[in-house]
Amino acid sequence: MTIQTGDTLPNIKLKRLGTGGMEDLSTAEYFKGRKIVLFGTPGAFTPACAQKHLPGYISNAGQIKSQGVDEIICLSVNDPFVMKHWGEVSGADGKVTMLPDSAAELVTAMGLTFDASGAGLGTRSKRFSMVVENGVITDLQVEETPSTVELSGAEDCMIRLGKAA
Repeated sequence: MTIQTGDTLPNIKLKRLGTGGMEDLSTAEYFKGRKIVLFGTPGAFTPACAQKHLPGYISNAGQIKSQGVDEIICLSVNDPFVMKHWGEVSGADGKVTMLPDSAAELVTAMGLTFDASGAGLGTRSKRFSMVVENGVITDLQVEETPSTVELSGAEDCMIRLGKAA
């Protein structure tokens, strides 16, 4: 079943590459008491993700954060090393946090996966964006097709944040 607005974000322990090496991140603890924009991409360096989705959030990070958002997180089913490198080469540092869901545990728990085996990619995240306030999803937009960046893009996110203010 797909997660919905009003639901609590599942508590999953993810691994990410921090300054001191590999570290655990509990979603329940990390999202507690904060307003976070979380957007999911099917894969690092894939065309729509790297050319449309992530760049929109990077270039609009200041505007999004000025609307009361504490952090913007890009989630993808990739390993921590790939996500760290993708963030570095795309200029995300200090603007968008790159969070790996290596085993697709979080997106599976949210019901936001699709099978990309035909393209050699296996289980992947659907393209989505959500606003999570103190662990509760207050806005959720899921794209119908993985290559589309419409409802889940930064520009639409800013419009929805403005309406909620």
